[in-house]
Amino acid sequence: MANQDTKSSKGSALQLSDTEAVMQTETGGRAATGVPGAILFLVPVAWALFQLWIASPLPFIFEVGIFNSTETRSIHLAFAIFLAFSAFPMIKGRATTYVPFYDWILALVAAFCAAYIFLFYEELASRPGAPTTMDMVVALGGLVLLLEATRRALGLPLTIVAAVFIVYSLAGPYMPNVIAHKGASLEKLAAHQWLGTEGVFGVALGVSTSFVFLFVLFGALLEKAGAGNYFIKVSYALLGHMRGGPAKAAVVSSGLSGVISGSSIANVVTTGTFTIPLMKRVGFPASKAGAVEVAASTNGQLTPPIMGAAAFLMVEYVGISYLEVIKHAILPALISYVALIYIVHLEACKLKMHGIERTDRPSLAQRMLNWVVLLIGLCVLTFVVYYGVGWLKVIFGDFASWVLAVLLAVIYVAMVAYSARFPSLEEDDTNKPMEELPPVGPTVKTGLYFLLPVVVLVWCLTVERLSPQLSAFWATLFMIFIVVTQRPLQHVFRKHSGHLMAPFKQGFSELVHSLATGGRNMVGIGVATATAGIVVGTVTLTGIGLVMTEFVEFISGGNLLLMLIFTALISLLLGMGLPTTANYIVVSTLMAPVIVTLGAQNGLIVPLIAVHLFVFYFGILADDTPPVGLAAYAAAAISGADPIRTGIQGFTYDIRTAILPFMFIFNTQLLLIGLTGWFDLLVTVASAVTAMLTFSAATQGYWFTKTKIWETVLLLLITFTLFRPGFWWDMIYPPTELRPGAEIMEYVDDVSAGQNIVLKASGMTLEGTEESTFINLELPEGESPEARLMEAGLELRPEGEKMVVDFVTFGSPAENAGLSFDWTIDAVQVELDRPPKELMFIPTLILLGVMAYGQLRRRNREEAASATA
Repeated sequence: MANQDTKSSKGSALQLSDTEAVMQTETGGRAATGVPGAILFLVPVAWALFQLWIASPLPFIFEVGIFNSTETRSIHLAFAIFLAFSAFPMIKGRATTYVPFYDWILALVAAFCAAYIFLFYEELASRPGAPTTMDMVVALGGLVLLLEATRRALGLPLTIVAAVFIVYSLAGPYMPNVIAHKGASLEKLAAHQWLGTEGVFGVALGVSTSFVFLFVLFGALLEKAGAGNYFIKVSYALLGHMRGGPAKAAVVSSGLSGVISGSSIANVVTTGTFTIPLMKRVGFPASKAGAVEVAASTNGQLTPPIMGAAAFLMVEYVGISYLEVIKHAILPALISYVALIYIVHLEACKLKMHGIERTDRPSLAQRMLNWVVLLIGLCVLTFVVYYGVGWLKVIFGDFASWVLAVLLAVIYVAMVAYSARFPSLEEDDTNKPMEELPPVGPTVKTGLYFLLPVVVLVWCLTVERLSPQLSAFWATLFMIFIVVTQRPLQHVFRKHSGHLMAPFKQGFSELVHSLATGGRNMVGIGVATATAGIVVGTVTLTGIGLVMTEFVEFISGGNLLLMLIFTALISLLLGMGLPTTANYIVVSTLMAPVIVTLGAQNGLIVPLIAVHLFVFYFGILADDTPPVGLAAYAAAAISGADPIRTGIQGFTYDIRTAILPFMFIFNTQLLLIGLTGWFDLLVTVASAVTAMLTFSAATQGYWFTKTKIWETVLLLLITFTLFRPGFWWDMIYPPTELRPGAEIMEYVDDVSAGQNIVLKASGMTLEGTEESTFINLELPEGESPEARLMEAGLELRPEGEKMVVDFVTFGSPAENAGLSFDWTIDAVQVELDRPPKELMFIPTLILLGVMAYGQLRRRNREEAASATA
């Protein structure tokens, strides 16, 4: 017994140290005190203030402190790399409470190298392509120090990947023939990677500088203000009465927290410390409790409006607005979360769980009335806000923004005054048994004002169509106002005794600590995006992208599905050691063009956003992929379960997310692409949700009762049909046919303006190889077919049954689509009239209904047998 107690105490100590280790990974490795501690606190605060300054319109109003994008990236990396050396020890576990002198020296030298472009911007601009000895020393030293900073902050995997790409740049002629290139000199490599915007200071670091920091800071402010605790309490109040209620609430609260954090590991260690013990208290095994939190937290990065940092990179890489990214990502994210809640429900049914009794249990009629009132209220509120703001803009003109700001402040004060009528939400003691749920009404009303900054963010992104940077700035500014004022306002409205200065000081202290937390949380992302830039720089320097196309096509044998599986495996493998953002940059840079090219050659036009979301999804799933998934280790540290077992269980829950990317590659309607109207949208949503719930039942081996093998196979078949009805329908009714290229003019006449025409074209590439591929070309308006093609940048001349490309306008849609001079248009892909593929849903749903009837009958027999026994 004593030995067991000793083992238990050792296990607890180990769990505690694991949790601390995860927290250190998220917020900075050292907990220094004294002057070093003050520096490690003030530098992130200064970094946060700098980011707020460059995001605001103030520099242009006062005409001071205006920096171009290259200068801001340089300063951004200088802050990140300084903190990487000063906040993370050289050897893990050593020098955790102080900063050795050599780390201060390395931090200052690294910061100087990073800031070199900013400090000597004019000199470097005056001699492009002719670096001096000093330039070379700084560039090479900067690359070495960046790799060391990456090792300290993020571990060896990303460091090794970047180092391999640097070696590849230098040793190109000595590589195997399939990946060989002419090579680059040390001078060219250093200048390309460090002294320009093709490598380290490229697009990835630019996105980290412009968008990501502000969203991370926004999340830190929300968390410090108490929004995280509020979301958790609301989730438990709403869902705790259901079967496995705490686990369902964990899914919802982690989803809401993911909206404000954008990091799966941070999500686990913040919400998990509360949700995992509660799940265990109501009967979930430790490994399943941790796995539910891992699955919910990893999906947090998929949830709009604030997704992981990689989502902002898509804006630059795909060339669409952030609002478009949100639109394409929202349906897969929602059905993935709905499915996870259903998986939790099935687990609770297996374990014969029951919900916790509500203290204020409403009747069915009351619940329906509440929902009706809520929906009508939301519709009226949306109508009043949307048209009311428009009316104010017309009336007040240039002063409308000031009037709106005052109006928003008044609404905020009124909501705080209303929330003060109810008791404040205190964090529960997770060691006490969970006997009752917090009341729904008072719990929801205590923090409604936390939703205002999120509303401001969504409004700026979707209605005002501001840039993500400016949207995040205004939302963050409002959040700063809330952090500073909510305590004093609550003090006044709750009529507390004491001086008002104390809550003001507390609010200001929380603000400063939020700025520091935001800065410390950005160290890993800042360093990761800079290091991933080395990979991007290598691609532009060596042309490995073209080599990868041939290499992957050779491995996959030209099969698109095999290549998607290959890409998914690469994402998972790299994601085991790389942060999601770095993993996304590496894999999307190398693989996204390959998938698009190979898909086109096979007659499948894959939208670029679909490919990037495919890579994004699998990069996130790597956070719970054994044996390395850090999110699973974090959850296991809290639950006390085995990390590998937790990771495996979490991955089985996340299989539902893993099939989504494959489905939306072949059925882009899941990304809300190609929908014809509201009815089409409703059918797509309903079929996708039904498919995901069916898949969840199949993978869990339980629906209304335990499923048999043949039932699991049928459920998987039903899932596939609901997700991709066209697979079977195309066998009966082909969707398209190829007509000779000479008929292109007749077909162009029938295509509406703004719609696309798909052409099968062939010709010689710049590399001297013959290529045949399918090309998607958008057709503008025009008086004749020839004029419309000219507007698209394409001139053709007939040659037998083919049309030859006579001229392609530089920068035109035709050139962007991939057409070149002297290529031939071999065929035109024409859509055929056929019954809608959704008719496949009818026999599928009938089969699903028959299976449900059989399962219900079997469950009733089993319950009757157990009752008589």
